[in-house]
Amino acid sequence: MNVILLENVENLGGIGDLVKVKPGYGRNFLLPQGKAALATAENMKAIEARRAELEKAAAEEVAKAKTRAKAIDGVEVVIPANAGSEGKLFGSVGPIDIADALASIQVTVERAEVRMPDGPIHELGEFTVGVHLHSEVNAEVTVRVVAAE
Repeated sequence: MNVILLENVENLGGIGDLVKVKPGYGRNFLLPQGKAALATAENMKAIEARRAELEKAAAEEVAKAKTRAKAIDGVEVVIPANAGSEGKLFGSVGPIDIADALASIQVTVERAEVRMPDGPIHELGEFTVGVHLHSEVNAEVTVRVVAAE
């Protein structure tokens, strides 16, 4: 299935690119979310006419993400958790816990934006967690997991 991208899609392409995707990905994700349009002659002409407008909107999104990144980058969050005598947690600290902890200090982050490539945290200590705000913008947050009293 050939589609024309209406915005930058990570690992796929940029605005106005003609890409071939699997039919399910196109029908179920790209088209319903307005990230792409079918590659017909009419759509190609319409998108070329709107290209400047689409690029301007994409630049505004990146600018918003960069301002959020400045507010988030370097923030330190303390999360109390139940732990055993050896520092192992009874449970784990995951993206939801980190998003809630950030919300408690008036920093808005969706749980889907929290990136934990090594999985949830299972021990006490200080960890650096990535926050993926846009395909081009990332920030880092320091998470300190301490024993709850």
